[in-house]
Amino acid sequence: MVTQNSAYIETWDVENNQFWEQQGKRIASRNLWISIPSLLVGFAVWLMWGMITTQMKNLGFSFSTEQLFSLVAIAGLSGATLRIPASFMIRIAGGRNTVFLTTALLMIPALGTGLALMDPATPYWMFQLMALLSGIGGGNFACSMSNISTFFPKNQQGYGLGMNAGLGNFGVTTMQILIPLVMTVGLFGPLAGDSMTLQSASGTLVGRIDAGAETWIQNAGFIWLLMLIPLAFAGWFGMHNINLVTPEPGHPLAAFGKIIGLYAIALCTAALGAYMMGIIGMWLALPFTIVLTLALLRMIPGSIQPNIKNQFRIFSNKHTWSMTVLYILTFGSFIGFSAALPLSISVIFGKMSLLNDSGDIIRVVNPDAPSALTWAWIGPFVGALIRPVGGWISDKVGGSIVTQIISAVMVVASVATGYVMMEAYNSATPNDYFLVFMVLFIVLFAASGIGNGSTFRSIGVIFDQQMKGPVLGWTSAVAAYGAFIAPKVMGAEIKAGTPEMAMYGFAVFYAVCLVINWWFYLRKHSEIYNP
Repeated sequence: MVTQNSAYIETWDVENNQFWEQQGKRIASRNLWISIPSLLVGFAVWLMWGMITTQMKNLGFSFSTEQLFSLVAIAGLSGATLRIPASFMIRIAGGRNTVFLTTALLMIPALGTGLALMDPATPYWMFQLMALLSGIGGGNFACSMSNISTFFPKNQQGYGLGMNAGLGNFGVTTMQILIPLVMTVGLFGPLAGDSMTLQSASGTLVGRIDAGAETWIQNAGFIWLLMLIPLAFAGWFGMHNINLVTPEPGHPLAAFGKIIGLYAIALCTAALGAYMMGIIGMWLALPFTIVLTLALLRMIPGSIQPNIKNQFRIFSNKHTWSMTVLYILTFGSFIGFSAALPLSISVIFGKMSLLNDSGDIIRVVNPDAPSALTWAWIGPFVGALIRPVGGWISDKVGGSIVTQIISAVMVVASVATGYVMMEAYNSATPNDYFLVFMVLFIVLFAASGIGNGSTFRSIGVIFDQQMKGPVLGWTSAVAAYGAFIAPKVMGAEIKAGTPEMAMYGFAVFYAVCLVINWWFYLRKHSEIYNP
């Protein structure tokens, strides 16, 4: 039953069909449809740096291509790291408390990024700080999915999680369409400062914008405030805490303190990881950040400690690790390509490879280059649109067989994409390869979107009510490092002149996932046969 203030549910038995039909379905739907737009804006704020850095390049901000890719990667690193403590927040602080506060916190990077973009002379460290704080939007996915998983029975996990994540993923597409549009007008008048002049051609959903046009890049941050304020109110007044899931959330202020403390730890470790990246390299900085975050969480004193320790039980289950790898395959690819694609289009197709008088290959500006701001939204749109379909199909035929099929598709598509990227990068007419390049990336996004639904459906079946929430949070946390890895790897390989090597490396990983999925869930005598 729900108490008088309609915020705290004392009895929750969704596996009881009578309870579900009489009370549960209505309450679950209400929480789901508040959660979805909150998650959507979280994705938008987290991934906005892919579009912002593309426009910063067009405006001639005094940062190198590598520095711009690094801003995208820092946001990815932060968002993924924040997902680690976020996966535990629902059990500690309650769903209503968590969704409200984590949505409200997004106002900080939205406002701060807008202010920083008003002045091209803003120092690089300020953009690094805003990219770091934008990771709050990425972290919110883990607590959102963990929360929604508790509202639906097992036979509707594919639907509930697919709708929340799939429509939430539309935050990427929404951002990639909305940001280019709002940058074309002085939407906030004198409050947002003056316009700037494009030094290179840009674009929107409806077409190309030539150099010399006026743009308001700061609107890329300010626009999200218009959505975050009402969404925070909706979360506070419309969502619920569940007694079965969070027996002792405490006073809301105490719950807020726990949430802020957990996020503060992860922000510090993410910042340290970003710093260490320049010293020990990304492949060592990444596990360093994860291990340090987990170690600090285990050391938290007071009443939080028993809850954290209890949630760490998921690490003794081998299926936590197999499903983590498989979710890197799906969501890691979706979010990584979403982050890296805009700037990759700009760099690969923005120049042509020609022979100079000495016979050396040089890269010169492509005057008819396709605008990333016009095209980059299509892949994430397809991936997000098809994700609920992946959950629905998996409810019918089984999650693992769907995962196996899309894994094979992604192996082939990655190899083909790498070859096309190589040809385009070394061509005097790169535009000839753009259509097939986009089609192949759409295939990758579609496959990863379907796989997002199938892997989350499998988690809902494999784990019990107490474990599936933390497992969903943990797997989504590790997979979110794709938003860090893809920009760094693709940026480094593009700088080296070998963009295809990034995609070939991803193809090898996808092939390994094929074997893992078959071994654990499709073998005839596997412990959990989940066709």
